[in-house]
Amino acid sequence: MESFSLILAIVVVTALAFDFTNGFHDTANAMATTISTGALKPKIAVTMSAVLNLVGAFLSVEVANTISKGLVDESGIRPEVIFAALVGAILWNLLTWLVGLPSSSSHALMGGLVGATIASAGFGAVHGDVLVTKVLLPAVAAPIVAGLASLLATRFSYGIGGTADGEATRKGYRAGQIASAGLVSLAHGTNDAQKTMGIITLALIAGGAIAPGSNPPTWVILSAGLAIALGTYIGGWRIIRTMGKGLTDLEPRQGFAAQTSAATAILASSHLGFSLSTTHVVSGSVMGAGLGRKGGVVRWSTATRMFIAWGLTLPAAALVGAGAEAVTDLGDWGTAAVAVFLVAASAAIWKISRREVVDHTNVMADTDEPAGVVTTAIAAVTPPPVGAVTEDLTATIPAPAAEPAPAAPPAATV
Repeated sequence: MESFSLILAIVVVTALAFDFTNGFHDTANAMATTISTGALKPKIAVTMSAVLNLVGAFLSVEVANTISKGLVDESGIRPEVIFAALVGAILWNLLTWLVGLPSSSSHALMGGLVGATIASAGFGAVHGDVLVTKVLLPAVAAPIVAGLASLLATRFSYGIGGTADGEATRKGYRAGQIASAGLVSLAHGTNDAQKTMGIITLALIAGGAIAPGSNPPTWVILSAGLAIALGTYIGGWRIIRTMGKGLTDLEPRQGFAAQTSAATAILASSHLGFSLSTTHVVSGSVMGAGLGRKGGVVRWSTATRMFIAWGLTLPAAALVGAGAEAVTDLGDWGTAAVAVFLVAASAAIWKISRREVVDHTNVMADTDEPAGVVTTAIAAVTPPPVGAVTEDLTATIPAPAAEPAPAAPPAATV
């Protein structure tokens, strides 16, 4: 096994901690729609997702190589830089989990890495072409492509199935949804677990434990797969609620269309080595499925908050990563101070989350999310159903008030 220094051991442990947060932060990507439509019970869903995340971690190393070999100049990176990057990624994951927003763990990690690298070695140490072609462009294109595919798949499923709403139809789509959810979990393991593999491999290279250009060692693959599987099993119930109920309301066939479209996009990106955000893909698919059903709506107030979080992820994690790197650069005591800050901030976020507990028992409780202006406007102009009873309709123009009766003439005086 590779020779380890203390700082390298700290980096590896912190990377696995990030992988754990990635797991519970992204459980919603695979299982939110399956839980919301009743296809699987919550605990069964997260257990299934955890196992398949672990299996998926062993299927490819292309994404890991993108991070460890392509995004930054590995020759100028110190282990402390990796540690600072992980601090930015972990804190952003925890903050967005606390407010129930499905932001990208992948972009948090890469934002932290870019910020820490720039603070340590300057802009020249970041490979801008890789950042643009394999991170930023997929971040924009992936949710659009997945959303359009999901919208078309939803309309196609309703078109060929007509208005069939029998129990057999629902069971069939639920079975398909379970299978597609498993595929998303498998795809998530091939993409997101590899990001931690790549960051650990980069740290091992920076610490001189393995040769530059090496693929992730077997123990790195296994530990990263186990960490993300455990996080997935814990379940990020706050984000599952947002994805399953807060964004739109899905029927089983919509859930099947959304998850199939998302899994296809994620697996294709893993094969090409794109460090894709599975959160962006699945969120786009869910919105596409919501719009694909006649009468279906998307709660744009929730979607808007998600878009804002997506836009802030890279720069916010980069700023925290750069700040953490500036402190670790002061020496061992600086690294210790950053570690203490990370633990204290994480504990504070967890304590705040206990004020309103969300778990498998109340994850699908009705939310108070308003429908939004667009949905309200659509509902206001929706005509009444054919054959509705008209006796219950009331006039919208009030009847004119009756004219007052003329006053009686005064009595004659004698």
